Amino acid sequence: MTGTDILLLALIAAVLGVAAVLLLRQRAGSGLEEVLAERDRRQAELTERLSTSQEQLSGRLAQIAESQSAAQARMAEALQVQEREIAKKLEERLADVTKRIGEGLEKSSKSTETTMGDLKERLAVIDRAQKNITELSTQVDGLQAILSNKQARGAFGEIQLNDLVTQALPPSAYSFQATVGGNRRVDCLLTLPNPPGAIAIDAKFPLEAYHLLQAAATDEERVAARRRLAQEVGVHVRAIAEKYIVPGETAESALMFLPSEAVYAELHANLPTVVQDAFRRRVWIVSPTTLMATLNTVRAVLKDASMREQAHVIQAEVGRLLDDIVRLDDRVSKLDRHFNQATDDIRQIRISTDKVTKRSERIQEIELEQPSAITDAAPTPPRLAAVED
Repeated sequence: MTGTDILLLALIAAVLGVAAVLLLRQRAGSGLEEVLAERDRRQAELTERLSTSQEQLSGRLAQIAESQSAAQARMAEALQVQEREIAKKLEERLADVTKRIGEGLEKSSKSTETTMGDLKERLAVIDRAQKNITELSTQVDGLQAILSNKQARGAFGEIQLNDLVTQALPPSAYSFQATVGGNRRVDCLLTLPNPPGAIAIDAKFPLEAYHLLQAAATDEERVAARRRLAQEVGVHVRAIAEKYIVPGETAESALMFLPSEAVYAELHANLPTVVQDAFRRRVWIVSPTTLMATLNTVRAVLKDASMREQAHVIQAEVGRLLDDIVRLDDRVSKLDRHFNQATDDIRQIRISTDKVTKRSERIQEIELEQPSAITDAAPTPPRLAAVED
């Protein structure tokens, strides 16, 4: 028996006990036999009822067990359906997630490849830039080595002067390392006609004094550096004025070429006395920019001189051009006369064609005789109306 059956039997026994006690109290005065008989009867009824109740309870328990089995079966089936749905959804979600992860990985891979390609290109550019910087650094070191040596610095100025002159002027207008005043060599001599005559150009580069000026940290150092720069430029100006301005051989002025715009600007901005002293000595200080402007002016002067030298040739050509113009005018006049004669001939031809047209119209207006009037005699030709010429 189950725990439920035992509990039910205990409850029934308790009820029977209570009923017996009550019955005993109500019938205290009855006899013991009646009581016992009644008790037996009631106990039999209770036993029968208990048996009936037990059968009903067993049936009910069987129904409950069957209902529970059916419910468990339905629940198990529902759980299986839910498990299949959950498994299907999980598979779909897993497939979706896998697809998204694959697409993300593919995009990430492509992006990574693109980024790596860009990175390689940039690294290549950086590598080339690094090589250029290295080469530039080497060139700067070489330039610094050149500029630190006075002789090399002078050669640098002469090379820059050579480039500017050869770009601006024809070869016949200049000569390098020319001799003036007997045995004095000048960096460049411009061969111009008189006036002004040959102009000497000498390259100077007072770089050390300018570097001291740039490196000066105090006012006293800057004043001392400017004084040294003024002294060095003044020495060069006096040397050029004494050596390369030769009366009767060169022009009355010469040029001092500074291959640095910075030094040229420093002289004109902070050392005007040096520039004025050079003007008084007829030595014109020029930088690469101002020298190019001067050379363009020289080229214009050379072109003007060449045109003056060729003036007689131009006059002769103009004379021949005038003769050609006279002959052209005479031929045009003859052609005009021919056109006039042709016009008159065309007018006469039009007159003749008009007369021929009128005669043909009159011939068409003549009336022929009737056929009955024709005889055996020779036909008389019709008389035509006279047409005036």
